[in-house]
Amino acid sequence: MEPDTQPYTCATIPPAPVTLDRREGPFGEVVLRERGRHFEIIANGCFLMDTSDGRSERLLIDAALGALPAGRSRPSVLIGGLGVGFSLVRAAGAERWGRIVVVEREQAIVDWHRQGPLDRISGAALADPRTQVLHTDLVAHLRTATERYDALCLDIDNGPEWTVTDDNGSLYSPTGLAHCHDRLTPGGVLAVWSAQPSPAFEQALRNAGFTGVRTEEVAVARGVPDVVHLASRGA
Repeated sequence: MEPDTQPYTCATIPPAPVTLDRREGPFGEVVLRERGRHFEIIANGCFLMDTSDGRSERLLIDAALGALPAGRSRPSVLIGGLGVGFSLVRAAGAERWGRIVVVEREQAIVDWHRQGPLDRISGAALADPRTQVLHTDLVAHLRTATERYDALCLDIDNGPEWTVTDDNGSLYSPTGLAHCHDRLTPGGVLAVWSAQPSPAFEQALRNAGFTGVRTEEVAVARGVPDVVHLASRGA
């Protein structure tokens, strides 16, 4: 069950955040905060996401599923980043998906979902027999894994040009995109969440051999829209 996702309006003064947990991990500090009725995840002082909306996280899953060949039965999906759980919940809520694999490198985030406050969002999705959570680094997993997926839905940064840690930058490099290409089945779909459009990343996807490259936007009240970059591996 997802919490109330009504955002604060300009007429509402958001309450001060309350820190629920703070952990130091191999990639730096991660913090879970509660602000009124919403939760926030902060990594190394950088705001990652909160539970105030979630439309773009759900679009990440819906757009990937919609871009798959219509006749593909029970496609598998790898979700890069557990976050606040919206993408996982969306995937588990769609009967068409087969295996759902979530890769999350921060043990703290996994714990917040399994034994902490975020359980109320993702508890049912984590209990779904299709779901498997891998506690590992996404970049390393894509480089070393042999399994192929019908869809890769990646949301580990604020975008290809705004990474949480320097190491994540390699995911969007020619080598990283080649690994993504290799991990997809023929006709498979790569979907990458971003806080802003990136024409340079679209070109990088084309250079990496992806086809059908396009960007879907999620309108926001102010500023540039959130987007999902989509690309397919040729059949």
